[in-house]
Order: sequence, then C-alpha cells, then structure tokens
Amino acid sequence: MDKVKWQSILAGWAAALVFAGLPTSTNYGLQSYGIGSGGTADSSSTNYQVNGLTGDLSGHSTSAHYQGGFGFDYHLQGNVPTLTLTNDDNWYDKLHLILDPAGNPSDTKFLIAISTDNFATTQYVANDFTVTPTLTTSDYMTFAELGGSSGVLLHGLIESTVYSVQADALRNGAFTETGLGPVTSAATVNMQITFRLDVNPTYTSSSPPYVVNLGSLIAGSVVTAPNKIWTTLSTNADSGGYIYGDGQYGGLNSTSAGHTIASNTVDLASASEGFGVQDSSVSQTHGGPLAKNANYTVSGTNVEQVFGSLAELFTTSGAPITAGVGGITVLGKAAQLTPSADDYTETITLVAAGSF
Repeated sequence: MDKVKWQSILAGWAAALVFAGLPTSTNYGLQSYGIGSGGTADSSSTNYQVNGLTGDLSGHSTSAHYQGGFGFDYHLQGNVPTLTLTNDDNWYDKLHLILDPAGNPSDTKFLIAISTDNFATTQYVANDFTVTPTLTTSDYMTFAELGGSSGVLLHGLIESTVYSVQADALRNGAFTETGLGPVTSAATVNMQITFRLDVNPTYTSSSPPYVVNLGSLIAGSVVTAPNKIWTTLSTNADSGGYIYGDGQYGGLNSTSAGHTIASNTVDLASASEGFGVQDSSVSQTHGGPLAKNANYTVSGTNVEQVFGSLAELFTTSGAPITAGVGGITVLGKAAQLTPSADDYTETITLVAAGSF
C-alpha cells in the first residue's frame, strides 16, 4: 500500500476517535447523546441526571375504575377534576354544584358536561349556570368562576329529573385538556306546596271544624278569643309563598238580629263596637323567614279589618320555606246598643299560594 493511502486511513481513524469522545466543558458533561430512540434513559453523573424517553406509547391501561395514559402529551395534561352535585333544599329547578380542582393551577379552565339520560346525549353548563346544548369557549370556567369551594347553583332545570355531571380540566396551552372525570348525580323534585289550619290557644294540631269562639261579648268590653288561628305553610317555590284571608260578611253578622258588628282598622278600646284580627306571631322550621304583613302587625286592643278581598296576611320574604307558622288573634267588642243575639258569625277563608 503506498504512502498516500496509509495517510488517508490514519486520518479516518483519527476522525472516528474524535467523534466517539464524550462532549464536555469545564463544568458539564453529556453522558449519552444517542439519537433515534431518544437517548439512553437515566443518564447521570455525580451532580446531574437526564431522564430520556424511548418514544410515546399508544393506547392506555384501564380497569373498571381507573385509567392510565402514556407519553409526553399525557404528562402535560391537567389533573382530572371531580364534582359534587346535591339538592340541598328540596329544589324543583336547581341543584348545587361544587368542583374539586384536583390541585390544578388557579388559571385552569374547567368544562362541566351534564345529562338527563346518563350521557346518551350530552349538554354543558353555560357560564350563566344554565344548561346549554351548544358549547362555547366562554363555558370553560376557572375554579373561582365556578364559585370556588362554595360552588354554584345550576338553575333553570326540569322538575323531578335526575341530572348527571362530569368535568374535565383545560390548562392554558396545547395538548392539555384531560378526559372527562367521574360521574355524579342528583335529582330535582316536583313543585310542592302544603297548607294547614289549626285552632287552639297554642300551636298544636287540631281537627275541623275550625271554630274560634269569642264567647259572650259584654257591652263596652274588648274580648280576645282564647283560641288562635294557626296557619302552617311549606313550599319549595323559588320566590316564596303567601297566606291570604277574606271575610264573608265584613264583620260579625247576626241574621236573627239583622245587625253586623263591622270589622274596622281601629283601637277597640276607644271604639263603641268593632271586630278585627292581629298577626300575633310568626316562626319557621327552615327557610323563609315567614313575615307578618305590616297592616296586620298590631297589638294590644288594636285590630285590622278582617281580610278584605283576599288581603295578604303573611309572606315568606321571597324564598322557599318549611313549616312557616303564622298565628292570628281575633278580638271583638259590643256596644250598649248592639242587639243581643246568639248567632253573630263571620266566616273567614284562608288561602295559601306559592310563587314558582
């Protein structure tokens, strides 16, 4: 072999030896720099370590309750959020939703999917917390926009319906949206209103006929009936409930005497005769609260006229209520010239209504 060829071979070996050396500097050294398979996993030196990937795997591992993903995109995804859905107060048109952000950053956006048929069809929670079939970017909301740890009320729902919800997380950036998380469900109920009357000195149950007896009206004396009228209202109406009253005769009427002791708004102590009522007390077990009507909030010997044209007696202050109890006291007074008779009577009609 001539001298020129040997020089060429030696130069090739020298180049190969230089390429095989580990890239280094004064402070750093790269332990592996292979290409194609992504480098050698877990390359390390005394002070530094590099974890390499051998390529993204496809598919995922699953069981009945858990799923594991693979690859770099999976590691970029947010944590899968969970939800709590409850009917806290016998609602017919709303439910209470609380999201657990699962440790995602505060700028993470969440999407809430909702269904009434176990996700055979899927709708979404809009940014006004109603249900929408059409998803927009504004319907992705942060944990704070979803009420934080207090949650939000979903409204405009269908009565007596089971709703199921699940959520995913979308961080700002690409390839970061998770799959939908576990499903939780709750149900709305029917619209409801119940109303009851009792007649007793105190609030205890009684049976019809409901009679409040004033006894003998002594001329010039104010008489307070020993029994009160007790009204009990429960309703899940969003805007609350009302109790109204009306009188048939406008006072104590005697057919035999042909006389009526008129009902007026008056202090009976200074009136010659009269008849009227007072809203004497209010209470409730839950919600409301039940409130007296200002016109009937009188005491002592003062009375309001007996319920003209379904006058409002009590209201629930624009909210659902459970066992709201309103007590009504009845008072009367006869004059020296009031004709005697034993059939002085007033028929009072009480009505309850809900504002759904």
